[in-house]
Amino acid sequence: MIPIVGSFYYVQPGDSLWTIGQRFGINYLTLAQVNGISANQPLSIGMRLYIPPAPKTRAETLAYLEPRGTSVSEALLSQAREAGPYLTYLALFSYEVRRDGSLKVPPSQGVTEITHDTGASLAMVISNLEDFRFSGDLAKDIFQSTAVQDLLFDNIIKEAQRVGSIKDIHFDFENLPGDQREAYNNFLRRAVERFHAEGYTVSTALAPKTSAAQQGPWGVAHDYKAHGEIVDFVLLMTYEWGYSAGPPMAVSPLPEVEAVVKYAVSEIPANKVLLGQNLYGYDWTLPFVQGGPIAEAVSPQRAIEIAKKYNAAIQFDWRAQAPFFEYYDEQGRAHIVWFEDARSIQAKFNLIKQYKLRGIGYWKLGLPFPQNWLLIGSNFDVVKK
Repeated sequence: MIPIVGSFYYVQPGDSLWTIGQRFGINYLTLAQVNGISANQPLSIGMRLYIPPAPKTRAETLAYLEPRGTSVSEALLSQAREAGPYLTYLALFSYEVRRDGSLKVPPSQGVTEITHDTGASLAMVISNLEDFRFSGDLAKDIFQSTAVQDLLFDNIIKEAQRVGSIKDIHFDFENLPGDQREAYNNFLRRAVERFHAEGYTVSTALAPKTSAAQQGPWGVAHDYKAHGEIVDFVLLMTYEWGYSAGPPMAVSPLPEVEAVVKYAVSEIPANKVLLGQNLYGYDWTLPFVQGGPIAEAVSPQRAIEIAKKYNAAIQFDWRAQAPFFEYYDEQGRAHIVWFEDARSIQAKFNLIKQYKLRGIGYWKLGLPFPQNWLLIGSNFDVVKK
């Protein structure tokens, strides 16, 4: 990333000066003039256009922090310190719900001090993780008993008061049985009533969907319209199209992400929607075999180091709006790496502005990506609570 005044946009299939101008809120004649081209000139795919700077928009930002083991590593704390000035929420993942309404508390040493120093607020992520998996049965047990829910809410409030600096209670309940859709909605209604009374906002993480009728264990019980009415904001988990056990592709390809956003804003007020974004990529060994070795997660910085080591040319997929490259390792095995860079992140920021979303949420801190935080600073005035 080389900081400039304004930004660059690369022409995609179907673009015209008029549609690009609409996307960025600039008259197409002005766009043609500043780029020194005719307003009637055909645009070629990949052509670079300069976009004059627009006033920064306000946005909320969230990043998950997932400590492993019994303490928060210094490397993870360092990442949180770097990101903190650019975050509204540092979301501690996760407080695991137990069937009796108790909580398994994650380590948090040093995290509160970082929020104080950087002005970020803590979000308390409540999950239905059990034995390292999202458990639909556990969630069902919680949903069926208001007495257990009351105990859970009491324990959440006690922990939030103990930790301090917590402003949001963030529910990440996944892999729910389809018949628990309304039960989850009712649970959230009770949670909002209780936590609002204590001064906390409530948010949820939603699996990516493009219609209310979409099936599948990860999203069928996530009722976009109801969540939009019940909670203060939602985070769309718009990533993992390319995932460690799946075939190689961009982790968050722009057209697929935009399809989810279009559906979301048809059901949820746009000012309640955080766009989800990955802070990592994957390195797949080729040929890909279903059920074979899984891809290795890599940071954007690590991806660049791999490309440099093997003298691989980094390419850019204009449809997915994501970088990738191929290389051969020392054993002669072919690899392909899909990752993120300043261009792919800027494309998501443009989406946030286009649809007037609340902001962005990241899964997760721990893999270096310094360009991302610079881009937040040049695009948005980050809201602090």
